Amino acid sequence: MSTAAASLVDRVRAALAHEADVREVRMFGGLSFMVRGAMLVAAHGDESLLVRVDPDRSDELLARPGAGRAEMGTGRDMGPGWIRVDRAGLADEDDLAFWLGAAGEHHARLAPGSA
Repeated sequence: MSTAAASLVDRVRAALAHEADVREVRMFGGLSFMVRGAMLVAAHGDESLLVRVDPDRSDELLARPGAGRAEMGTGRDMGPGWIRVDRAGLADEDDLAFWLGAAGEHHARLAPGSA
């Protein structure tokens, strides 16, 4: 993982330091942060963040800077609720906190162990 990507990983780690039961697992092509058994976000080597959010908020959240539909391979849309946020959309800690918050809201409604 590049130094820049490690920086994103470090930022996510620091932001989630208050959470109980956080594990890091390699999946979705990056380092996924699992909270209470379910994926919250995944940091990627290109400094982007894969975020799982409420599918009903997808259109609203996709309008934010740096946000785009997540793909699993070229042209394979992961569907509503899966957003990839590029480096520009994660410029500062407020941006990161926003995306972790959006993911956390959805995560709170998931059953433990949901990916």
